[in-house]
Amino acid sequence: MRHLAILGSTGSIGRSTLDVVARHPERFEVVALAAATRWQLLLEQCLRFRPALAVLADPAGALELEQGLKAAGAATEVLVGERGLAAAAALAAADTVMAAIVGSIGLASTLAAARAGKRVLLANKEALVMAGRLLLEAVAEGGAELLPIDSEHNAIFQCMPPGRPGVRAAGVRRVLLTASGGPFLRVPIERLATVTPDEACAHPRWAMGRKISVDSATLMNKGLEIIEAQLLFGLAPGAVEVVVHPESIVHSLVEYADGSTLAQLGNPDMRTPIAHALAWPERIESGVESLDLVRQGVLRFEAPDRVKFRCLALAEGAARCGGTTPAILNAANEVAVAAFLGGRLNFTSIATVIERVLERVTATDVGGLEDVFEADRHARRLAADFVGEPAGACA
Repeated sequence: MRHLAILGSTGSIGRSTLDVVARHPERFEVVALAAATRWQLLLEQCLRFRPALAVLADPAGALELEQGLKAAGAATEVLVGERGLAAAAALAAADTVMAAIVGSIGLASTLAAARAGKRVLLANKEALVMAGRLLLEAVAEGGAELLPIDSEHNAIFQCMPPGRPGVRAAGVRRVLLTASGGPFLRVPIERLATVTPDEACAHPRWAMGRKISVDSATLMNKGLEIIEAQLLFGLAPGAVEVVVHPESIVHSLVEYADGSTLAQLGNPDMRTPIAHALAWPERIESGVESLDLVRQGVLRFEAPDRVKFRCLALAEGAARCGGTTPAILNAANEVAVAAFLGGRLNFTSIATVIERVLERVTATDVGGLEDVFEADRHARRLAADFVGEPAGACA
């Protein structure tokens, strides 16, 4: 039996993880749950799965959670904030940690899980984007396992021969990351400046949180995945390419030197990669409907439009530069996306803000975590300044 700590349990990945876990009570026990602010949902999850520990980032919500658990007679301990997250990630009773907290806030707990030697199911791509080398070093030093949860990287993992994180497998020529193209794939470039947050979050194939949905709409999500794939699989920037695949059935492909190309296919449902990583190297039922290729009929592929989706080109440039550039890119993107979702920036200005920050912040080598945090802080301050400028909302 595996004992799970789920960081980000009230988000889409966390809920899908609990759905898979509930199908296999003989295989999995939930020992810790952590969330940001949704204490009511976390309370429901705690009462169903009875973890030893629950963590909430919001102190007021944590008090409500604690009172609710006490009233229900549950023995779950409640902790608050980053210290609580770190405690859940390194909990002695947990051997597996689902790292599903969106954004840079999930970095510290992911590192804590790696250092503690856990099996880390990585759904937080920012940890690799910001501090990839440091995370891989923590995995090696802690004796941890790192299994990707992103559908694309999990697909690559399934198509690769056994190996170690960060080491390129022999005979691999290149990797093709598939992108759905998001909700604006067929929308004229002239209309993008006026699209709304709700339109950007209406993904045609996947059900995701709002921040990730916007990243998918700008193709920044795919750019971050390029950086992630380079690090996870020891690939040079030129060995990772993006191809638009609107049906989201082929989740990624690996091409080998002999001309073979292996692909992983499945319906667009995150429970597939979650179930794969939870039970690896075994296979278990996930609740996902079987893929019917006859009913699907057509699978299309096309090149991405880097003029229309400038964020992809910016991320590809950051992948080539390395050092703290990916952390700078990620920080500027998080600020710009939050401003767009808050109605303070239009859609096309997300790329404008990121580009201006990349031009102004000098990247350095990553000697330690403080280098990453300093780059992140500088980029966020500058991005906030650009968002606050009158021109920022209509560039």
